[in-house]
Amino acid sequence: MRNTSRLRPIFLTFEQWLPRWSLQHRLCCSKPVSVHSNEQSRADKFKTQIATGPRFHDFVKGASINKQQPVITDDLIDTDKHAYLPEDSEIGNSRTVCFETYGCQMNVNDTEIAWSILQKKGYQRTSDVAEADVVLLVTCSIREKAEQTIWNRLRQLTAMKKRRLKTRVPMKIGVLGCMAERLKSELLEREKLLDVLAGPDAYRDLPRLLSVAHGGQQASNVLLSLEETYADVMPVHHSPQGLSAFVSIMRGCDNMCSYCIVPFTRGRERSRPVSSILEEVHILSEQGVKEVTMLGQNVNSYRDTSEEQFCSSEPGQLSRGFRTVYRARPGGLRFADLLDRVSLIDPDMRIRFTSPHPKDFPDEVLQLIKERANICKQVHLPAQSGSSTVLQAMRRGYSREAYLELVDNIKTIIPGVSLSSDFISGFCGETEEDHLQTLSLIREVRYNVGFLFAYSMRKKTHAFHRLQDDVPAEVKQRRLEELIGMFREEATKVNSALIGSTQLVLVEGESKRSAQDLCGRNDGNVKVIFPRQEVAGQPTDTGTDTSPVNPGDYVLVKIESANSQSLRGHALSHTSLSDSATRLPDHRHDGQLASVARHGI
Repeated sequence: MRNTSRLRPIFLTFEQWLPRWSLQHRLCCSKPVSVHSNEQSRADKFKTQIATGPRFHDFVKGASINKQQPVITDDLIDTDKHAYLPEDSEIGNSRTVCFETYGCQMNVNDTEIAWSILQKKGYQRTSDVAEADVVLLVTCSIREKAEQTIWNRLRQLTAMKKRRLKTRVPMKIGVLGCMAERLKSELLEREKLLDVLAGPDAYRDLPRLLSVAHGGQQASNVLLSLEETYADVMPVHHSPQGLSAFVSIMRGCDNMCSYCIVPFTRGRERSRPVSSILEEVHILSEQGVKEVTMLGQNVNSYRDTSEEQFCSSEPGQLSRGFRTVYRARPGGLRFADLLDRVSLIDPDMRIRFTSPHPKDFPDEVLQLIKERANICKQVHLPAQSGSSTVLQAMRRGYSREAYLELVDNIKTIIPGVSLSSDFISGFCGETEEDHLQTLSLIREVRYNVGFLFAYSMRKKTHAFHRLQDDVPAEVKQRRLEELIGMFREEATKVNSALIGSTQLVLVEGESKRSAQDLCGRNDGNVKVIFPRQEVAGQPTDTGTDTSPVNPGDYVLVKIESANSQSLRGHALSHTSLSDSATRLPDHRHDGQLASVARHGI
C-alpha cells in the first residue's frame, strides 16, 4: 500500500483557500488596512482604467448621455434592429431558401409562417436543395423515428455543403420547430451539423439568426413564449393549386398527457385573436381557397381573451365524464363561437379542424357541426387506448366508458358522422388484456380513418420520469400490426356498404395512378377516384350543357366500388356546397367511410 502520511488534505476551509491579501480586503471595515505598495499601485491603475473606459451607454445604439433628459429615438425602440449588426444585414439579398417539412400539419403551417417572414426580407424560395443558399428543416420530435429521419438528412446535407464549390455562396443549414427546442446542445455542440437553430416561437428572429450565420457563426433561439401566436404574420400558403389551406388558431398544449413531448417543445397553450383568424379566412376565400382546416395542438380548447368583452367568470364546458389535469379557466371566446363565425364567411368553403381533444366537445359544438352545411361532418376523436387502466396511466382524463358515451352522443346529434382516431400500441404497462380492449373499441366505434403508432418514450415527459417502458419492441410491433389489421377489416366492411350511394366530392386534381382519373375527398375526408370526363352543369341550370371537371370543383359522385383506402365511382354533375345541402340533404349520411394511415413503425 502507498504511504499516505505525507498526503495533504484536499478539502480546505474557506479561510485556508483564499489568499491572505484577499481576506484582508473582504473583511475590511472603516479602519484602513495596510497592503504592499506594489499591490496598491496595481489597484490604483485598475481603478483608473475602469474610470476612463467605456460606459453602458456606449454599448446601446442611439443612447443619450444626457442623464436629465434622455432622448428616445425610433431606432432605439425598433425591436427589429440590432446595434451589433450592419443596417442591411438582415436583408436576404435574393438568397435562396429551401424548406423541407416533416411531421404534422402544424409544421406545414410553421413553414408558411417562416417563409412569410423571410420573403419580406428579400429571400427567394426554391425547391431545389442543390441550388439553395439556405436549407431549413421544419422538424418533428414526437417519436424517435421522426428524429432519426432528421439526423440522417442533416448528415446528407452536411456532405453536400462540404462538396459545394468555394466560388459559390456557402450553404447554411438550419433546423426549425420541435426538434430544435428539444435537442439544442446535441445539434449545435456535439454534432456541429448546423448553422441556425430556431424553436417554434422564434421564427420572427430568423432574419437575424441567418445574418449571424452568414457571418460565419452558429446562431440559435429556442426560447418558448407565453404569448406568441404570430397573429400579425400572414402565412404564405404553398398547397398545390391553392385549393386548401391550414389556419393556425392556437399554439401549445396544457394537457400534459404522460406520453407527449408537445408541451415541452411548443410551450403553454395560448389562442390567436379571433379578429386575426377571421381576416386570414376572408383573404383565403377571396383567393379561391375551397377548404380551410383550423389547426391547434388542442384545437377545440380555443379560448380568446384578447378583448375585454370576451372575458367573463363562466368556466368552459367539458364533455360529460371528462376532466383536465389543470384548473378550468373562466372567460374567453370559445371554440364554438369561433367555428360559428368562420363558417359564415363563405358558404361554399369547407371547414375542418384538427387536432381536438375528446374532453372539449360540449353539445354546442356538436349542434353547430350538424347545422352548418360547410362544416364537415367528420370528427377526429383521439382515443389512444381502449383500456381504462392504460388511459389513466396516459393521464388522458377519461375512461373507456366515458369515451364510448361521447361517441354515442356525437352519433346521436350528427347522424352518419365520420369518426377518425389516434392509437398508441405498447404503452408503459400495457397488457394483452389492455390490447384486446383497444381492438374491441375499434370494432365497436367503427372509425373512418386511424393513425396508429408504436409507443416511443420521449425525455422530459411524465412517462419518462415516472413509468417504465416495459413492453418489448417486438410485442409493440405485433400489437401495432394487429391494430392495423383490425382497422382494415372494419374499413372494408364499412366502405363496401357505401356502394350505390352518392358523395359530394371536392376535386383535388389528377389521380397519381392514372392520368385518365381525377380524385378528391368527400365530407369524411376519404379519397374518391372517378374517370376524367365532362359532366352536366349544376341541376339548377337550364338545358343539357356539359363541362369539364377541374380542380376546385364540387361534383356529385356515384360510388361503384370500395376498399379500405378509397372509393371509386363516376361523376354525375357539378354542384356547390350550398346547393347540395338543399337538394341532397342526406348525401353525407349514407354511412361511414373507413381507411387507415400507418405511422411510427
